Amino acid sequence: MATIADLSRGNYIRYNGEIVQVEELQHRTPGNLRAFYQVKMRNVRNGKVLENRFRPGDEVDQLRVETKEYQYLYSDGDSLVCMDNETFDQIYLDKALLGDAAKFIKEGVTLLIAFENGTQPITAEAPAHVILQVQYTEPGIQGDTATRTLKAATLENGTEIRVPLFINTGDNIKVDTRTGDYVERVK
Repeated sequence: MATIADLSRGNYIRYNGEIVQVEELQHRTPGNLRAFYQVKMRNVRNGKVLENRFRPGDEVDQLRVETKEYQYLYSDGDSLVCMDNETFDQIYLDKALLGDAAKFIKEGVTLLIAFENGTQPITAEAPAHVILQVQYTEPGIQGDTATRTLKAATLENGTEIRVPLFINTGDNIKVDTRTGDYVERVK
């Protein structure tokens, strides 16, 4: 067990039976009152943000978390099959851990996966940007680059996003995996 003073931003703790990550930690001493720690935490399962006050001597259950890089191989139902780049062991990762980014990743992408005590994956992080090919979109017209008008485009993995009018079928584009937005055209 660790005390609240031992924590720092980014640490994982078990709070009310749930695994949370510390986002902000502030030590406050308001006037004549006792000092306390104001902690802002994010639940890793559902993403909800919690805030709580702790006294300086309060004990918390700090978790030992290891992060490793895994290569995404293929999708199997609600799971992603990933391979460790060093030992070549394969694991099944729940798509819910990636959130909306799971729609934009393709085979061969490197994922950063965090494990609690080396056994159970608790979080997964996709790269910030991926390059995907446009499978189908309405043809672009020359001179359509002046305005910020968008049209629908279907990507190689079947996901549909909005792209500028000058993008054509067969173009490679960079997509932000966190928001699902078009970033730029890649040559």
